[in-house]
Amino acid sequence: MSTNAANALVGVTGAAYSAPAGTTLPTDNTTALAAAFVDLGYISDAGVIEKQATSTTQIKAWQNGDTVREVQTDHTLTYQFAMIETKVDSLKAFYGDDKVTTGTGSNWTAEISGEQGNRGEWVFEVIDGTHTIRIVVPDGQVTAKGDVVYKSDTVLTYDVTITCYPDASGNKAYIYGD
Repeated sequence: MSTNAANALVGVTGAAYSAPAGTTLPTDNTTALAAAFVDLGYISDAGVIEKQATSTTQIKAWQNGDTVREVQTDHTLTYQFAMIETKVDSLKAFYGDDKVTTGTGSNWTAEISGEQGNRGEWVFEVIDGTHTIRIVVPDGQVTAKGDVVYKSDTVLTYDVTITCYPDASGNKAYIYGD
């Protein structure tokens, strides 16, 4: 057996980006992102969490009720992260692109409605020293939002869950690394 401790990577730092649908997607972990991708700022120390969930159905035989097969009936891929920087780009990711407007100077306005969240493209970069892992979501949508707490000893946090949908090739995400 061959082992190498240098291959034990840690998500030391990184970034989260969003872009409108139709933006040119990266196809590796080093090429600069298209200008339409915006950096969502500081992410909480929980990082970015990838979750995969599947559902299955058991096929039972008439004789003895034995399970003779199990088939997958559902697959969900999500990425969850919490933005802790209050800026227009993070607010647009949380409230919706068309729900945040800018005024003069650094003023902004956010509107809260019951509309579904942003659907677009997302990129997450995970960095450990000279190693970079880039996760590309070609079609993702904000489908869950956490609570925003306004309190004297707590940073305002904009927690979102991105649900990934299959692209034309049937893939929900691409992960590139070195």
